[in-house]
Amino acid sequence: MPTALVTGATAGIGHAFAVHLARRGHDLVLVARNGARLDEVAGVLRTDHGVEVETLVADLVVPAELATVEARLRDRARPVDLLVNNAGFGLKKRFLDNPIEDEVAMLEVLVTAVLRLSHAALGPMTERGSGGVINVSSVAAFLPRGTYSATKAWVNSFSEWAANEYRGQGVTVMALCPGFTKTEFHERMEVKRGDGFMWLDVDFLVAKALDDFDKGRVYSIPGAQYKAIAGLTRLIPSRALQGLQSIGRK
Repeated sequence: MPTALVTGATAGIGHAFAVHLARRGHDLVLVARNGARLDEVAGVLRTDHGVEVETLVADLVVPAELATVEARLRDRARPVDLLVNNAGFGLKKRFLDNPIEDEVAMLEVLVTAVLRLSHAALGPMTERGSGGVINVSSVAAFLPRGTYSATKAWVNSFSEWAANEYRGQGVTVMALCPGFTKTEFHERMEVKRGDGFMWLDVDFLVAKALDDFDKGRVYSIPGAQYKAIAGLTRLIPSRALQGLQSIGRK
């Protein structure tokens, strides 16, 4: 069976990836900070889908704990076929209203961890001539919305480069750019979650992402409304777009 490693796997998009990949017959390595919740999710996946599930308790902000996940990805004796860099981090306030420590922590999770884990995974994958990486980015990457958007723009740029760089060595890299999705993410930020047409179902999102990944696409932007938004950002001046940055923060 192929093995997938998913960060931020106990809730939201990461949990949905774990479930969908288990249905496909993937053994799993699940990474999250909450050990009790990890064990609970792992137990359900083993029972429901008959797959092997390994758990790694790690806070990706902590260098030593991030290094543990890197070491697992580099383990040639237990190869990881798919890395899903999903661990999330969001800040409700604007840049100067956040403590700099929170801003740095967000950068560590959304950029440094993606960089280091991708580096750890791509080495063995290119040696084998097979494998894949899905980096969970955001439609915010196309918009001027402060440091969160800046981190996701980095994820997009890095993923597009890596997709072209390693395709010839049998490795697929894709950036997934969700819009607003019905998960715990906004609740943890103490932001009101909506239910209108702009809010995507998480199972639809992950199913579409995996379908796009199977097709070798560099970007997955689930939902016609978000494809339209991504396209329009190329036509609308950045200063005008910046006026919309409060959307999703209330």
